Amino acid sequence: MPAHLMNTQPESQSMPVVIMCGGKGTRLREETEFKPKPMVEIGGYPILWHIMKIYAHHGYTNFILCLGYRGSAIKEYFLNHQLYTQDFHMDLSKNTHTVLHPDGIDEFSITFAETGEDTLTAERLMKVQKYINGDTFMLTYGDGVSDVDLQAVHAYHEQQKFAHKTIGTITGIHPKSKYGLVETNENGIITNFQEKPQLHDYTNGGFMVLTKDFLSYCKEGEMVEQALTQASQDGKIALYAHEGFWHCMDTYKDKEDLEHLWQHSPHWKVWNKS
Repeated sequence: MPAHLMNTQPESQSMPVVIMCGGKGTRLREETEFKPKPMVEIGGYPILWHIMKIYAHHGYTNFILCLGYRGSAIKEYFLNHQLYTQDFHMDLSKNTHTVLHPDGIDEFSITFAETGEDTLTAERLMKVQKYINGDTFMLTYGDGVSDVDLQAVHAYHEQQKFAHKTIGTITGIHPKSKYGLVETNENGIITNFQEKPQLHDYTNGGFMVLTKDFLSYCKEGEMVEQALTQASQDGKIALYAHEGFWHCMDTYKDKEDLEHLWQHSPHWKVWNKS
């Protein structure tokens, strides 16, 4: 293999996946008053589990969860994950239990990191850097799902790093307008009305790949987006254009939409395509 191609191959897929799980989800107050946003369920499973299943499908199973608001709920869920998701037999006399179908257990390796209830995302990332082994890691938010090819994002990051000295890659997605858009003719007569159309521009959909050099842009009391802005001004951030499915869960309406999709067309369920 030519040397220039060897230098752009992805590292071991044991690399850490950092997931921001500490926000309060105030726009989803119907669900988040008593639990953190990543624990809001879609199809009976927390959206955090859906996100981790997407990464695991592509071979990335080493997770660092940045906990904050009601982080104990996330710990409790995974401490009892096998009992919540698997059939098991319990012997009360011996106080033991046996999972009946161990081949179905999720093979996640998880570091639970308390990063503060009111900490902003860049500072959360700074707090977990001691758990990030190697030079490259992945980063995403605990409220968005997608059918993005994470191995392709990883490979693209390595190519851009080699060719242009970048230190990070974000997955760009086309957002939907929050408002209906109208088109008119020269007489001011409406010719078309689009209800919340998909926009042509890109926004950051999460599913990022970063090197540790990115941490030098992170500051206490700031958001990851501010660090990305500063790094992009230095020409250090690449964009991987994703034209497929992406959906976040900001509001209760988003949760209802995802529930409907889960029942009828779960585009992000890449781990069990039929």
